Amino acid sequence: MRTVKTERPSFPSVIPDELLPMIAYGKRWQVVCGDEGHWRVGIYSPPETAAEELEELELHDCPEFFLLLSGNLTLVVHDQGRVRQLPLEPNRPVLVTQPHAGFCPGGPFTGTALVVERDAFNTEYREPAKWSA
Repeated sequence: MRTVKTERPSFPSVIPDELLPMIAYGKRWQVVCGDEGHWRVGIYSPPETAAEELEELELHDCPEFFLLLSGNLTLVVHDQGRVRQLPLEPNRPVLVTQPHAGFCPGGPFTGTALVVERDAFNTEYREPAKWSA
């Protein structure tokens, strides 16, 4: 198990009311912008292509919002003692509160989700089998 503390400000500075920098292809997580003390938004696109490839699940001490933007992306969620797969669907957001990670069944970085989370939070990481009910 490992823990990570995200402290504010936890996002890059941007110029308001202007187009933001381009999103890079081939990165798991890119924080785009935020509102200090409140939220930050990022782009999530994992390289894993199957649940069996996930080495760890993460759990934040606050909810995390996911919305599929393109491709196929499946979240793996540890929920009440079992691990389940939740394929994201266009225009159907999900608010995640359990240990989770994701994979792109169509190939590395082929699915992309918009993620909104708090500007400051703690995250715990464990191997999938080490999360208890």
